Amino acid sequence: MREPALVPRLRPFTSTIFAEMTALATRTSAVNLGQGFPDTDGPAGMLDAAKNALFNGANQYPPGPGRPELRAAIAGHRTRYGLDYDPDSEILVTTGATEAIAASLLALTEAGDEVLVIEPYYDSYAASVAMSGATRRVVSLTEDPETGRFRLDVEAVRAAVTPATRAILVNSPHNPTGTVFTRAELEALAAVCVDHDLIAITDEVYEHLVFDEAEHIPLATLPGMAERTVSISSAGKTFNCTGWKIGWVCARPELVAAVKAAKQFLTFVSGGPLQPAVAHALDHELDWVERLRTDLAGKRDRLSAGLAEAGFAVRPSSGTYFVCADVRPLGFTDAADLAWQLPERVGVAAVPVQVFTDRPQDWKHILRFAFCKRDEVLDEAIARLHKLGPPVSHHHPG
Repeated sequence: MREPALVPRLRPFTSTIFAEMTALATRTSAVNLGQGFPDTDGPAGMLDAAKNALFNGANQYPPGPGRPELRAAIAGHRTRYGLDYDPDSEILVTTGATEAIAASLLALTEAGDEVLVIEPYYDSYAASVAMSGATRRVVSLTEDPETGRFRLDVEAVRAAVTPATRAILVNSPHNPTGTVFTRAELEALAAVCVDHDLIAITDEVYEHLVFDEAEHIPLATLPGMAERTVSISSAGKTFNCTGWKIGWVCARPELVAAVKAAKQFLTFVSGGPLQPAVAHALDHELDWVERLRTDLAGKRDRLSAGLAEAGFAVRPSSGTYFVCADVRPLGFTDAADLAWQLPERVGVAAVPVQVFTDRPQDWKHILRFAFCKRDEVLDEAIARLHKLGPPVSHHHPG
C-alpha cells in the first residue's frame, strides 16, 4: 500500500501537541489551562433560541450564504464600527472562523503567491496557506524591553513584502500573545497594504474580549482598506459557544463571491438551527458580552497575579483568553520542556508559544496559559504552580 501523500508544507503542527497534552492532562488529572475554550455556557436567551429553532423545523440546509436573519444581524453588528455591509452580497456565514480563513486563502491566493503571516500565529494559518498552494512568509512580533508588550514591527512587515506578496493575515486581538494592535500599528499596516496592493485577511474573533484601555479597531475602517479587507469573526469566543462553529466573512461583493465559491466545496453549509440563535445573540445579548468581558478581565488579573507569585515573569495581556509568561526566572530555559513536565509534576497543563512559530528558538522562553475558566479552577492551578520546584532532567515526546 502506498504511503499517503501530504499536502506540501503541511505538518501536524500544534494539533498533535494539543492531542498529546490533553491526553497527558487527562491521565494526570491536570488542570488544563492549555486550551482556549470556556467552561461555562453562553447567554440563556441564545440557548433558548437554539432550542426553539431545533424543535421548530430549522434542521435542513440553510441558504448557502447563511440564514438571512443572521446575515442581517452581522451587518447590524458591524455598524458599531462605522462599517456598512449589504447582508445579501457582502456577508457569508461559515463553519467558524477557521473555515472562513481557509476558504479566503483558497479563493484569493494560489501557487506562486506569498502570504505574510505574523508570528506567533494561530495554527490553522500555516495549514491553510499550505493548502492554498501559496508560500508563507513570517514576520515576528517583538517584545517591548520596558513593558514586555508584544508589538507589531511594521518596518519588518514592509521589508518582507516582495513582488509575489498577495495577502497578509492579521490577528488582533492576538492569539496566542494577548496583544491588541494599537491604532498607530494598524494605520502603518494599512499603509503597507495600500502601497503594495495587498489583500488583508483579518481574524477578529476576540473583537469583544479587550481589556483596560485597549480598543478593537477593525482594519477595514482605515483609509483604503474597506475594498481590500476580508474581515472574519465568529460567535464562539463572543458568546461562549466555541463548539457551535458559526463564523462569518464581511467584504466587498467580489471578494465574498470568491470566498463563497471555495466555501461551498468545503462544508457547503452548517449549523442550521444555530444560526437563528447567533442572530438573536448579536441583536440582543451584547450586554451579556460586556459582563463577560469584565469577568474575563478579572480572571486575567487573577491568573497573572498568581503566575507572578509563583515566579513567572508575566507579560501584559490586553485581550483574548490568554496570558503569556516567561519561564526563565524559574530557572528553565525551554518552555516546551516545562510544558511537558507540568502535568506530572504539579498537575497543570499549558502550551509553549514556540509551537505557534516558524522560529521556535526566538520564542522558547514563553508559555501560554488560558484564563477563560471558572475562578475555582484558576485558583487550583495557581496553588499547584506554587509547588513547582527547580528544573529536573526530563525527556518529552516532542
